Amino acid sequence: MYKKEKISFIVKTLQKLYPKVTPPLHHSDNYTLLIAVLLSAQSTDAGVNKVTPLLFSKADNPYKMVKLKISEIRNIIKPVGLSPIKAKGIHGLSKIIIEKHNGEVPKDFKSLEELPSVGHKTASVVMSQAFGVPAFPVDTHIHRMMYRWGLSTGKNVKKTEIDAKRLFPKKLWNKLHLQIIFYAREFSPARGWNIDKDIITIKAGRKELLKKQNQ
Repeated sequence: MYKKEKISFIVKTLQKLYPKVTPPLHHSDNYTLLIAVLLSAQSTDAGVNKVTPLLFSKADNPYKMVKLKISEIRNIIKPVGLSPIKAKGIHGLSKIIIEKHNGEVPKDFKSLEELPSVGHKTASVVMSQAFGVPAFPVDTHIHRMMYRWGLSTGKNVKKTEIDAKRLFPKKLWNKLHLQIIFYAREFSPARGWNIDKDIITIKAGRKELLKKQNQ
């Protein structure tokens, strides 16, 4: 299968499987989205969605968040892991949002990535889901699928993002990155992977990977 055919097949299949997508992290506005995405680093969406109701009931905006002690934030978010770093980051970025951005989540990559504990992936999710700016946030699921489909080398997430943006139409990025995540979780998990159920990879996957699976 040529690369153009592969891209077309992947996009069409994902559109059939997931015609409508909803961001998996529960949030009510741009600020709560930013906090939820920050918390999801090295954690699961389900885990984050369990702790955010309590956190947001106490502080759903930066003005309320800075009034909480870092230790209070840490105790609430402890189940998602890396709580000391994340709690400090949440408190710190809330202060900066108040002081530098009039209490509003900034709308550009540079300002977002300057916030404590906010990396490129977190900024990409916020730009995509909060502001509708075309972005392609690469998480472990997308990184895995891009490799399994033979669309990237798997060297690192930065290379994967470059390849994804080069190969897929820009107008599809915001929806497509969620479709790939949902597909990866359902049909192509990292553990317990059954190639026979992976309807995209079995047709459009990396040749050497398919040979290995069929041995």
